[in-house]
Amino acid sequence: MGMSVTISAAGAEDAEHILKLQYLCYQSEAELYGDYGIEPLTQTLDDLKAEIARGHALVARLGGEVVASVRGVVDAEGTARIDKLIVHPRMRHHGLGGRLLDAIEGSFAGDTSARRFQLFAGHRSEGNLRLYRSKGYAPVASESAGRGLTLVTLEKEAAGAAFVASA
Repeated sequence: MGMSVTISAAGAEDAEHILKLQYLCYQSEAELYGDYGIEPLTQTLDDLKAEIARGHALVARLGGEVVASVRGVVDAEGTARIDKLIVHPRMRHHGLGGRLLDAIEGSFAGDTSARRFQLFAGHRSEGNLRLYRSKGYAPVASESAGRGLTLVTLEKEAAGAAFVASA
């Protein structure tokens, strides 16, 4: 019987593992757009630790190995911005990205200020866009990020937002 993947909160002690995984996972994005200077490939360990400390961060582990991660933070306008959903290349196409996306959304459930979820993907990142659409996200904007990259912003309403708005 194989090991199962567990999802839990990430802490500063996970930062180095997340950063190495992030570097591995974003190689395909950098190749797709011909730009190896994208922020996930240039982020420092200190920046990542600060990002983990100010928001929600999750890791998925297979045994003791970090094989996936995602981060998010709620801004002043009530938007839970979900960022850097990464899955180790050998673990892709098994539903782990969807599980992690559900889990990060769930981590905002107790935060009544979160009225909507927002994330973005490159316009050529069809697998990512397909996953986000399957989870109820809809494109709301796109903007050029230079060097042939257009970022597509996708959003969906947080589950409790309709109730809170009508109260």
